[in-house]
Amino acid sequence: MTSQAVSIPADGSAIAGDLVLPPEAGEVVLFAHGSGSSRHSPRNRAVAAALQDAGLGTLLMDLLTASEEQVDVVTAQHRFDIGLLGRRLVSAIDWLGAQPATARLPVGLFGASTGAAAALVAAADRPGAVRSVVSRGGRPDLATGALSRVRAPVLLIVGGEDRQVLEMNREAAAQLTAPYRLHVVPGATHLFEEPGALEAVAAAARDWFLRPGAPEEPPPPGP
Repeated sequence: MTSQAVSIPADGSAIAGDLVLPPEAGEVVLFAHGSGSSRHSPRNRAVAAALQDAGLGTLLMDLLTASEEQVDVVTAQHRFDIGLLGRRLVSAIDWLGAQPATARLPVGLFGASTGAAAALVAAADRPGAVRSVVSRGGRPDLATGALSRVRAPVLLIVGGEDRQVLEMNREAAAQLTAPYRLHVVPGATHLFEEPGALEAVAAAARDWFLRPGAPEEPPPPGP
């Protein structure tokens, strides 16, 4: 498994990322963190590790340049700029398509919170490159204008106790024309901090990236 720090051109500057490629990776999953976070998000890194164990490549990246991050810490003006964040993901998708190690790999997008909206915007803008999208506790409602243009299958993962976000996901899902599934993790809240909740997210995301759009496996029969 190869791991390297990378620099991705964006709007005349550069943003940092961490690229991990298992041997014979068949896809690379690009992560979009939520508002106020970064590529060091422990939840995203936990999911990324599970995907790597399944043979999927991962690229965790910041969505803001260093100077934008300094401004955002004080003003929070960039973290909800979905258009800007979506363009950064598009830049990363294009960058992956230009690198020898990843040029032939399809791209999956994993977005958390506001990062999920950015992922959907990027999927709509790069339909030929994006194979699948997963949203964790996402805000797809913030990508309303892009939802009908998404062509990749979408998995919406929401905690069962995250009731307001669950309703937002249901309303946004109705605007999708691509195949989608709403996967509710029982008992989980927005950050999936409950025992086993994040593991359930990782397993659902892994299965979706390996088989986009596949129907959910029924639970095993009882004794």
